Order: sequence, then structure tokens, then C-alpha cells
Amino acid sequence: MKTIQNSFFKNRIGILATMHQKERVIAPILEQELGIQVIVPPDFNTDVFGTFTAEVRRMGSQIEAARFKAEKAIAVTGETLAFASEGSFGPHPLIPYLPVNREIVILLDKVNNIEIVGQELSTDTNYRHQLVHSLEEAYKFSEQIGFPEHALIIKVGDPTEGKGEILKGIMTEEQLVDAVKFALKKSPDGRVHIETDMRAMYNPTRMKNIEKATLDLIKKINIVCPECSWPGFEVVERQKGLPCALCDLPTQLVLSVMYQCKKCAFSQEELFPDGQETADPSQCQYCNP
Repeated sequence: MKTIQNSFFKNRIGILATMHQKERVIAPILEQELGIQVIVPPDFNTDVFGTFTAEVRRMGSQIEAARFKAEKAIAVTGETLAFASEGSFGPHPLIPYLPVNREIVILLDKVNNIEIVGQELSTDTNYRHQLVHSLEEAYKFSEQIGFPEHALIIKVGDPTEGKGEILKGIMTEEQLVDAVKFALKKSPDGRVHIETDMRAMYNPTRMKNIEKATLDLIKKINIVCPECSWPGFEVVERQKGLPCALCDLPTQLVLSVMYQCKKCAFSQEELFPDGQETADPSQCQYCNP
């Protein structure tokens, strides 16, 4: 695959649409790898595009929400190059009881009409929530999620319906005690909702995944079309069927991937993208039914 450092972005200003200090991990990578200057617009409110605590429903899909942020950053600054990120949390697509964090970082270039998305899908997350009845239960929960390095959120009632309250960014034992006691007094049934604060600046584990998504973005930018040298020559299709090493029947593992250029539509197949030409028999539905 043709990989070069292109000059589409060098010496330009890149606007990073964030209010949660994501520039701590995103900006150094973009500046070093693309040769740009990253600027965070002052007083830029990304919560209007959705919040993890659901007071504001996310606008569209995960990629759409990130795109909305980047578009807004371009609109308010008058620049032509913007970046934004968006995270989601939920069950693993193959292992339902395993929580997973999907982070994306999007690049929008209005000069060259380029959109590229980097992503990281990671099981390394402390995304959790629980109903507790006492301060002791809240303490136990806090120990399990890595408090105080990772902050907490306390909810009482249903803030999304305007019938409750929410306390965010709890980072000290004193704040935790005060918040739980306050919430227990306000709770009509003696239960309090406690969860990890998943905003980037309050969650170092998530911040690492955002960094990995940024690196994936750089990787995709630097893979260029063999025909027209346009950046972002990326995988658009994965074909399963890697043959079993024992019986040669196709398995569910990936046999090939198809790359396609967004500019000229040139496509190219790559066999054995994971570096193996046969699958272990343990992955075969015939040999290991």
C-alpha cells in the first residue's frame, strides 16, 4: 500500500472542536504528524450536540455528531480545517456482557473536500453505573472504577425529565460524601444512581482511547490512493473466508479487504490483511463445531 507524508495540511490551522480538554492528547499528534497549528475555539460548547448523561440527546449517529461539531467549529472561526471527536459506550458487538468504548476522531477539510475518520474500539473502559442505598456502597463502587483519578457522577430522580438533579465531576472523597448524602436525602425511594464520569478530562482511560483514535486517523491520512495520491485510501469492505489450516474450509476470519479512494473511486484488494494465510482449526466451524 502506498504510504507517504502528504502536504495537504502542512502549515495550516486546524480547529479542534472540544470543551473537555481533548487537545491534551489530540493536538500534539496532529501538530507533529501533519505540520499544522491546532487551536481550540474559546467558549465552544460541545454539550449542545449531546451529553453522556442524556440531558441533551446526541445529534444523529456518532460520526454525524462529530461532523456537526467540526462543521460548527469551522462556522464560528472562519477556518477551513477542523477536527472533532465523539465517544460511545455500550455492549461489545460480539460479547454482549462486555462493555466497550468506541472513539472516533474526524477530519474535515473544506478546501480539498476531504473527510477522514479514525477510530478505536476498546474493551479498556471503566464505564459503569449502579443504584446504591448507602455511602458505603458508593465507596465500594468508587474503588472499582479507579476513583479519584476517574471522576464520578451522582444522579437523584430523573434529570432528563426535569424531575431530578445531577452532580458531575466528583473528584475528591469530600465531594463524594457530600454528594451521596445530599442525594440520599432527596431520593424518594432511598436509592441513588452513581456512575463514572465519562467526559474526557475526568476519565484518563477514555483519554487514552481518544489518543489511539487520533493515531488511527493519522494512519488513514497517510495511506494515499495509488492512482491519484489522495489521502484517506481506506478499507470499505472486509471479506470473510480465511481457509482453515487443517481442512481448508472457509472460516469467519477475514480473507481480504477492499480499499477505495474517495476522490477517484479507484479500488484495490489486499489479501491476508492480518498477516496470516490460514486460520487456526480452533476458529473453524467444521473442525471445532
